[in-house]
Amino acid sequence: MEACHPAQQSNVTSYGATILAISTMEALAGMWINAFIVCVLCIAWVKKKSLNSNEKILLLLGCSRISLLYFSWVYQFISIIYPNILHVQTILQLLASFAAVFNYSNLWVSACLCAFYCIKIANFRNSFFIYLKGKVDRMVPWLLLGSETVALAMGIVVYDFHETLKRNNITATSQGNFWEVTITKDIHILFSCFLSGLVFALPFLVVICSAVFLLFSLWRHKRTMQTSSMKDLSMDAHIRAMKSVLSFLVMYSINFVCLVLTIIYAMKKENIITLLIYIYQFAFPGIHSLILIFSNPKLEKPKLKILSCVKCEFFTK
Repeated sequence: MEACHPAQQSNVTSYGATILAISTMEALAGMWINAFIVCVLCIAWVKKKSLNSNEKILLLLGCSRISLLYFSWVYQFISIIYPNILHVQTILQLLASFAAVFNYSNLWVSACLCAFYCIKIANFRNSFFIYLKGKVDRMVPWLLLGSETVALAMGIVVYDFHETLKRNNITATSQGNFWEVTITKDIHILFSCFLSGLVFALPFLVVICSAVFLLFSLWRHKRTMQTSSMKDLSMDAHIRAMKSVLSFLVMYSINFVCLVLTIIYAMKKENIITLLIYIYQFAFPGIHSLILIFSNPKLEKPKLKILSCVKCEFFTK
């Protein structure tokens, strides 16, 4: 491969610098938030010698999001500062593949968390639902294993997708209609896009169903308590979990729209829609994890301790 001219390597536009600055701040904040979750759960794991099902899901989710933000930022940094490095053999494929693995891991593990909340908290008399409630703790390790298997498989698909693009000489800077170029060059690329979208949509459906069932169960439970004039101590837990799932449903829906827009605007650069997509996709892992911290008492207590220590040191100085 021919050597790249230094001037070409460092040709950064103001638009690219803006994206890089915003994504860097959001990635650092998101990694710090998820690192907090991972550290708290690891300390609890060492003390108790075990983790419950909810903590297992949160631990894997935190690790996935840290890795996702890291590889997404590295890809963003190289594509803006040193874009010619992406033409080196396998560099682009590997970065895109690693980012895809952790992105799908984040989405599927998040869906597992929503489904877990629904099965544990919702109260239905259906025999199948009662069976799931009794077996869900045993199912969690297998669900997590299945999620990671799907994520690895999609990483291979994404690697093959970029390899096919490179072989057919289709790059992110190609002009014209992306879908026309795709169909003309290789139908395999179109199939990869369809498969990626399908695997992304499945956990989205899980989140929707979990949120709907939880909302209906909570509404019915609250109505029963009001009718019988009784107070239920578990109501706060119901409401916290409900807020967590509903907030994720809203954020997940926006993320799904961003995925569709990413496909539509894949060939277009330097527009406001692309900028907003980048901002949201880097903010999503951190913001949702922050919501999980506030809605989980085991995570909120260490957070309050850290904040109190920071305040004490600040006022002491």
